[in-house]
Amino acid sequence: MAAITSAAIDLGATSGRVILGTYAKNRLTLEEVHRFPNSFRSLNGSDYWDLPGLFAEIKTGLFKAKQRAPKLASVGVDTWGVDYVLVNDAGRLVFPAHAYRDRRTEPFYEQLKGGSLERIYEATGLPNLSYNTSVQLQEAVTSCPALEDLATRCLFLPDYFNFLLSGKMENEFSIASTSQLIDVHGKVFSRTALSYFRVPSNWLTTPLLSPKFIGRIASRVPELSDVKVVAVPRHDTSCAYDAMPASPDGTDIYISSGTWSLVGFETTGPIVGPEALRIGISNERTGDGRYRPNKGCLGLWLLEQTLTAFSARPTSAKEWSALIDAAEKLPAPKGLIDISDHSLFNPASMRAAIDAQLKRKKIPAPKTLAGYVRLICDSLGQGHGNAVKNFERLTGKKFKRVLMIGGGSKNRLLCQATADACGLPVAAFDLEGSAVGNLANQFIALGAVKNLAQFRANLSRTLAKKIYNPR
Repeated sequence: MAAITSAAIDLGATSGRVILGTYAKNRLTLEEVHRFPNSFRSLNGSDYWDLPGLFAEIKTGLFKAKQRAPKLASVGVDTWGVDYVLVNDAGRLVFPAHAYRDRRTEPFYEQLKGGSLERIYEATGLPNLSYNTSVQLQEAVTSCPALEDLATRCLFLPDYFNFLLSGKMENEFSIASTSQLIDVHGKVFSRTALSYFRVPSNWLTTPLLSPKFIGRIASRVPELSDVKVVAVPRHDTSCAYDAMPASPDGTDIYISSGTWSLVGFETTGPIVGPEALRIGISNERTGDGRYRPNKGCLGLWLLEQTLTAFSARPTSAKEWSALIDAAEKLPAPKGLIDISDHSLFNPASMRAAIDAQLKRKKIPAPKTLAGYVRLICDSLGQGHGNAVKNFERLTGKKFKRVLMIGGGSKNRLLCQATADACGLPVAAFDLEGSAVGNLANQFIALGAVKNLAQFRANLSRTLAKKIYNPR
């Protein structure tokens, strides 16, 4: 088959990008054509996403992609999980797009406990988290009862951006599985969860499995009307996992290391029960309906937010390398932070929140930025190790290798800490994981590659990696 070029719209909670991918002779080449910052904004005590600004950046990126690749074949969209919009029949927003770190859900999150929590976990396979779509919708309907009359559809964020491009409203399966509303044993929304969280069932439709060709870019962007729209797995972590050059024997465990650290693997069934609930295992799903159990940990968000407390912080790759060098030379911390502590989720000052936790543990706080880098990387590595060992204990499975992608894969201190805590070699790939998985699914839908296994096999032959062995 001749070379084919597609564009991945890959939106993260702190940055977005439009990346061109060309697939020819079983090789993938990438070109980033547009990158832009992203952040939620606070107004009157709540946090919101700037959707018009994000869509303007998406269009800018697609225009650049079309200029670089006049025969651009297709486009696919992925974003972070859980966040959503409520629209009417015409697709007009009827409620602002809150960011998942907004604290408005705290009272509702705290209500779900005891028998109700066990019942919801049994139904959905997702633990109780303050940012779950389920709790966000429960708060919205309770605080604004008129929404039940105003809204006719709930679209997760990538569903909404896909609608703006294609004119098609549908819910995609992988992003829907982040909501705590999908039936853990099926491919539909859970009646039990919808009823408990008071979510009108007509707001959501049976989720679309992916990848799938669904049409072309609509007339609202006429310059791109010949470009096909592919429903890829719309959750960025699902795409990142699809990009993993995994061994076909299933002995690899994956870490997507970015704002969040997501540790997990692929399987044909869920991991549920009291112990899975206690640990907080999320039985999210792949685009084609399989299972992707993972443990989510606060990730490099801890470091990103701590940096703001220091006037001298790295702004280039050379300065980052020097900072990691300095952190590596420090002695191991006398104690680690608990990265599952909810107080670190969205504090006014991350440094102050970390210091407060250390004070409770009677551990001295670092005095320098390098000290915080060492503390955070060692703590994240331990969190990764705990997750891997819990998965092995619950499944009886023995993993042989950790595959790591995302920003954390470029941080040798974090990679080594992960290898040490897991007791396994870490293969770190400098890979735009979500974008590559997004593109892989477009190529499958367009017939350029047979299936995901073939894409991974081809990718693994060309991809450079660095191995960190446990010490």
